[in-house]
Amino acid sequence: MSQRRVRSRQGNRVGSLGSLRELNRRQVLRTLGEAGPVSRAEVARRTGLSRSTVSSLVAELQSAGLVVEAEGAQREAPSDQGGRPGVLIALDRSAGVAAGIDFGHRHLRVAVADLAHTILAEAVTDREPDARAEADLDTAVRLFDRVLAEAGADREQVLGIGMGLPAPIDAASGTVGATALLPGWVAVRAGEELGHRIGLPVLVDNDANLGALAEWTWGAGRDCTELAYIKVSSGIGAGLVLGGRLFRGASGTAGEIGHITVDESGPVCRCGNRGCLEVVAGAPAILELLRPVRGPGLTLRDVLEMSAAGDQATRRVLADAGRQIGIALANLCNLFNPERVVVGGQLGQAGEVLLDPMREAVGRGAISTAAEAATIVAGRLGERAELLGALALVLREPDRFLPTEHDDAVPPAPLRRVGT
Repeated sequence: MSQRRVRSRQGNRVGSLGSLRELNRRQVLRTLGEAGPVSRAEVARRTGLSRSTVSSLVAELQSAGLVVEAEGAQREAPSDQGGRPGVLIALDRSAGVAAGIDFGHRHLRVAVADLAHTILAEAVTDREPDARAEADLDTAVRLFDRVLAEAGADREQVLGIGMGLPAPIDAASGTVGATALLPGWVAVRAGEELGHRIGLPVLVDNDANLGALAEWTWGAGRDCTELAYIKVSSGIGAGLVLGGRLFRGASGTAGEIGHITVDESGPVCRCGNRGCLEVVAGAPAILELLRPVRGPGLTLRDVLEMSAAGDQATRRVLADAGRQIGIALANLCNLFNPERVVVGGQLGQAGEVLLDPMREAVGRGAISTAAEAATIVAGRLGERAELLGALALVLREPDRFLPTEHDDAVPPAPLRRVGT
């Protein structure tokens, strides 16, 4: 064999080893981005890498200024095999910050967080449901700059921005996939437009998907590989985690449970159909039923407070809404067989008044094995779940934004969750 061929094979092997090490570095960065402060042993468990490999990679990342020992963080308890508690490590706060922007039907929330998962600043303002994209984006930029200033950061420190919209997002084009649901954003490439205005990379997803991502990462959906997150607010939507991955469908419209027909002669929905779940059990429908008996100025927050205080009219209407949602959810359970259903959004705060009728409807309407497998629980992150999910888009994949040795050597892996 010629010396040239030997050198060529040796060069390929060195290149392969370099690519493998770069892939492992990215795995460590992603684990720290997802989990926040953890021990080296926990990083090894989540990634499947050996402890010695993790220690070596962490040392490299520390030298590069990307990873630090977490100051003030509690040490991990000793393992069953004994030994000293592990020192917790985290992405260096000075390596940058992440921003999240959540466009709801009637609100706009913006937050900035460091890479150790600490929210540094946050703000919220009202928005009109049919506002034009240009006006919405201009407001988002102003709020972003304000929050960034409150966090003591500047745009150069922002690694990326996650953005959520209350409509399906076409993955190929980045545009709103169902224009009737967000008419002011027709043909707008949401991420590109915000990116042009701010000069930073922007990742965009549907708001229910982001709620699922947040509850899956930090909330009531932890430890699940099959999860359905149901956002119940002005609209109703679902975010699905299947096989440990967010499931968006072929064109981004997976999970639009709010537009399942539950009453063919019901009111016309904004999507153009009649009797969708959203127009029967969403917040506007609940308020329409209660305002004649509880006053024209009744708000959804009033409804929740009155229900908690025992008001029978509000509790009855919320229970009826839960029953309707449960009928649609039974179909979803039959199709996707989730192990946990997390109910979020503003109406998710109604608690058992909403959840008990939902469980009963799923028990009646779903195949017994599907109904028994699906534990239905309230979300832990409240109205901020979608905003936290927007942050998680960036925090879970810091290797997309942080410098590495061979930045183009390994393409980003699919969004995933490893371990707990």
